[in-house]
Amino acid sequence: MQSKWLEDFLLLAQERSFTRAAELRHVTHPAFGRRIRALEAWAGTPLIEPGSGPVRLTPAGEAFRDTAEQMVRTLAQSHDELQAVAGRQAHVITVATGRTLARTIVADWLARHSGVLQQAEIRVITRTLDETVVMLQRGEVGFALLYHHAAIAVRLDGRQFSHLTVMHDKLVPVARADADGKALFDLAQAGQAPVPYLAFSHSMALGRLVEDHLANHPLKPPLRRCIDCDSADANYEYVLKGLGVAWMPWSMVQRDCQDGRLAVAGDASLNVHFDVRLYRPKRHLGAVAEQFWGDITQV
Repeated sequence: MQSKWLEDFLLLAQERSFTRAAELRHVTHPAFGRRIRALEAWAGTPLIEPGSGPVRLTPAGEAFRDTAEQMVRTLAQSHDELQAVAGRQAHVITVATGRTLARTIVADWLARHSGVLQQAEIRVITRTLDETVVMLQRGEVGFALLYHHAAIAVRLDGRQFSHLTVMHDKLVPVARADADGKALFDLAQAGQAPVPYLAFSHSMALGRLVEDHLANHPLKPPLRRCIDCDSADANYEYVLKGLGVAWMPWSMVQRDCQDGRLAVAGDASLNVHFDVRLYRPKRHLGAVAEQFWGDITQV
């Protein structure tokens, strides 16, 4: 039996979808199915109810779920203990987050708390929001920096995890600025042809935020989705080259708007406000990690 089979099973039990679970595990649907069947062969009994629709666990699968969680948790804790014995873990701070937050918030932290770099190694791991949550739940990282908004609610047990709101930000529709400092594409113009829209992929939390906001906006502007990208950095470059409008984090484009390279392309009703939260387990994380947490909470 391989430990990754347990992780596959737990993710499938959480997502209730072979397709979604396979995507999060970065394997094909058939390969993921073979791994689940291999686990069932090892268990000697079906763990998943047959049939289409949302995945349901068999009674044996429900009973095994707690055991699998304990086994994964025990393996993660054993790994941490081994690293601590080797003298490394005590000097490593692990932070899981998304690529955009790693570029903005984490970069600002490292600049403000550069002293911690003299005492510890900061290990920054970039994943999707869902993967980041799973890593924190499994004890694979000490901290998780996540977006917080009703449209992308994070399910973390408040009895096991605590959090701190470290920033308020917003997604703002921006476009390249013309010679007069105005946006090349103006979402406020009535009766115009659809504006080229540089979208974030739905796999990104930012993409889900924008799509939810537009779906519920009473005066949604006419948009023509021309690019769908899973990189905020790439969409930023596309905007600078005048390819269309993108909803970008204000923390990422504020300086460009002030300097006249970009311009806001719509009114304030099109902005999407969100928080950024830092999550951690309530258990003790070690002296360096606890000092890091203490420094942040005092800011």
